[in-house]
Amino acid sequence: MSMKKFLFTPGPLTTSRTVKEAMLEDMGSRDHEFMDAIKVIRTQLLTIGHVSKELGYESVIVQGSGTFGVESVISSVVKKEDKLLVIANGAYGERIIKMAKIHQLNLLELRFEEDEIISPSVTEEFIRSNPGITHIACIHSETTTGLFNPIEEIGAVCKAHGIIFIVDAMSSFGGVEIDIKKCNIDFLLSSSNKCIEGVPGFAFAICKKTELEKSKGNGRSLSLDLYDQWAGLEANGQFRFTPPTLSLMAFRQALRELDAEGGVKARELRYKTNKQLLDKGMEALGFQQYLKPEIQGHIISSFLYPSDPGFNFEQFYKKLNDRGCIIYPGKLSKTNAFRIGNIGQIFPEDITYLLNAIKQVIQEEGIKI
Repeated sequence: MSMKKFLFTPGPLTTSRTVKEAMLEDMGSRDHEFMDAIKVIRTQLLTIGHVSKELGYESVIVQGSGTFGVESVISSVVKKEDKLLVIANGAYGERIIKMAKIHQLNLLELRFEEDEIISPSVTEEFIRSNPGITHIACIHSETTTGLFNPIEEIGAVCKAHGIIFIVDAMSSFGGVEIDIKKCNIDFLLSSSNKCIEGVPGFAFAICKKTELEKSKGNGRSLSLDLYDQWAGLEANGQFRFTPPTLSLMAFRQALRELDAEGGVKARELRYKTNKQLLDKGMEALGFQQYLKPEIQGHIISSFLYPSDPGFNFEQFYKKLNDRGCIIYPGKLSKTNAFRIGNIGQIFPEDITYLLNAIKQVIQEEGIKI
């Protein structure tokens, strides 16, 4: 039997055996059990975001990775005459900028350094200096580094100026309490293989219904038309094109397991415990974090390469992989770092196992930190 692998990454994640077992039975897309599962999933996603249909919110499932979901929103809700401001402080904000350019949207860009959070006051000044902004998009948990942007404060700025707020909460939703209404979020995006601990296959958007309805006929893509996707699901509970049936059945099981764990609050606590243990252990080994602790989230941590010229990341990665620990390379533009995720079916004992593996590899390689 092969060694169990732990994914210390920001997704895909280590999943439970029971989530994987939910995919063992073939499922047709018109099967009653499948259609019932979709209803449950769509309702429960709203509940996790502290909203509901009664409060005027809808959830839309989009086939594909998280990026497909983000592109579905960006390409569907921003009209020709609208003006989109994308605020970026990492690779995922830059990805939204790239999307907006491909779809030839009226685009404004506001950037912060990768080790800085978005400033609500600078955002407000930018809005005042650039009249006519209708939409703002930003990342909540910027997985480039692991920082958390202050979405509640940015949302308040958007509300004060009557701006539609789009939030990519890809690696945070389900692992962090987010009250969508309180944060004034009109469109929140996440995906199946992040903190809810399902497997890859689809993204989802939680949308303010009045804003979703305004996007009718505005989609720039057939398969990524957010309004048509929602209208199809509402009409008969079915997808317009083949859904990832088994990923969705796994997700239904993952939602049950989230409930059994004690909901988002309990999961957030487990992830935070993982992070504290990781930080303490890495510090004891001599590693330095890239971000200041006050702006860090508990989803993923960035560690700087050791200054020892003998350190080779590929070798370090391979030797950890041989011990069943998969970490993540860095995505920073200015310095060398690697990343370790604290999310998924990862528990404190697994973090301890990883720390021991890192210690062994450093000793074997003779790396001085």
